Amino acid sequence: MGEKQYECKECRKVFNDSSTLRRHVRTHTGEKPYECNQCGKAFSQKTSLKVHMRTHTGEKPYECNHCGKSFGTSSYLTVHKRIHSGEKLYECSDCGKAFNTSSHLKVHKKTHTGENIYECTDCGKVFSGLSSLRMHVRTHTGEKPYECKECRKTFSVSSSLRRHVRTHTGEKPYGCIQCGKTFSQNSSLTIHKRIHTGRETL
Repeated sequence: MGEKQYECKECRKVFNDSSTLRRHVRTHTGEKPYECNQCGKAFSQKTSLKVHMRTHTGEKPYECNHCGKSFGTSSYLTVHKRIHSGEKLYECSDCGKAFNTSSHLKVHKKTHTGENIYECTDCGKVFSGLSSLRMHVRTHTGEKPYECKECRKTFSVSSSLRRHVRTHTGEKPYGCIQCGKTFSQNSSLTIHKRIHTGRETL
């Protein structure tokens, strides 16, 4: 007798265990049950939250064996190693110049379009707006300029403070159009909607 298989009702993809199916279903529902207690950012996978937490703790477990520089994710280390190998995978279609990261190519392409770009000097990530860069930089510096007047807890972005304040006020701005039930978080409403669609939590 073969192993039991678990099928996604949404796309018919089959999995060998129920936990893998549960993780997959979140790609359809948009559910993000893992929330950072530092900034309020939510994730669909526990491993994604673990990686994100390093932006607050400063942990950098991936070290370059060429120069000793450390990184928070294995993907950042992979990109960094191209500096030593000289590998350049990203080529500009306008002039043929090649770069070792997609973000550096994006920066370069702005020289052809004349657009303003803003690059994080810590990790090389590129943003189209200065305010977006400022918010991102706080993940490196740990700065939390938004303080709750009720309990003095601080946050790095204003949207996280707004979400937190609802725990004091009891505000529930997200309402279900099916039954009228209200929620303080949009992610909670997303989970609730499964009751009506028949996609209950596995």
